[in-house]
Amino acid sequence: MQICSVCSEPTPKYKCPACKIRYCSLGCYKTHKDTCLPVERPAPIDPEATDSFNTETWTVEDLLHEEDIIDKVPLQRLKLLGQSKELRDVLCNPHLRELLRSIDGADSKADAMKAAMQEPLFVEFSDRCLKIVENEAKSCNEDEVF
Repeated sequence: MQICSVCSEPTPKYKCPACKIRYCSLGCYKTHKDTCLPVERPAPIDPEATDSFNTETWTVEDLLHEEDIIDKVPLQRLKLLGQSKELRDVLCNPHLRELLRSIDGADSKADAMKAAMQEPLFVEFSDRCLKIVENEAKSCNEDEVF
């Protein structure tokens, strides 16, 4: 199920032409346009310039197929992760950083994530990320009630 990237209401009807997030109303669009980060398309790669390895660039949207998404966190909430001092402190741990690099470089990200979830340090990191994102979601929902 798709949700509005601004207010988290179900069934967003519109898509921002600049950054491709989904929103449900003019009010949400006006809120979003102030923080919109347009998606830049990479310059075409000359096939002769590449060696035997793949240097093709990709975006998160290339990896996520909207019909496959069950739970999608709006960009505004994801930005809170970068603003968290608590999370920055946890990321100072060299073991966690190496674990994250190994997941990022793995051929099978799903298998790498399963293995990482056996590490207490990674579970703590994941829990802190969810806490930051979910606390913001609760705050937004509470504001809507009033």
